[in-house]
Amino acid sequence: QVQLVESGGGLVQAGGSLRLSCAASGIIFRVNTMGWYRQAPGKQRELVATITRDYSTNYAGSVKGRFTISRDNAKNTVYLQMNSLKSEDTAVYTCNAADPRSGGRYWGQGTQVTVSS
Repeated sequence: QVQLVESGGGLVQAGGSLRLSCAASGIIFRVNTMGWYRQAPGKQRELVATITRDYSTNYAGSVKGRFTISRDNAKNTVYLQMNSLKSEDTAVYTCNAADPRSGGRYWGQGTQVTVSS
């Protein structure tokens, strides 16, 4: 059974920082491309950042330079360090795992991030 469990969300003032974590189980973590997505009220879900098995990263233009994605294969955990947060970063942030071998994709339940201006 695949589980992705996010933590670290909350309420923060604009300009502040948060670190999200996503702990994975039931998958071969090291081979998966891990990602963070977000969905704001009334908007479609969008990609925030991804990190491949080879540690290559990709970021949405709106977060580049402010957010950093990383992974710890020993802990089966992916992180999203978010700095210089803005009100427009307010959303539910969801962790994703994509297995390039099988095409399988898995999602967490999401964690709320609210940035007050």
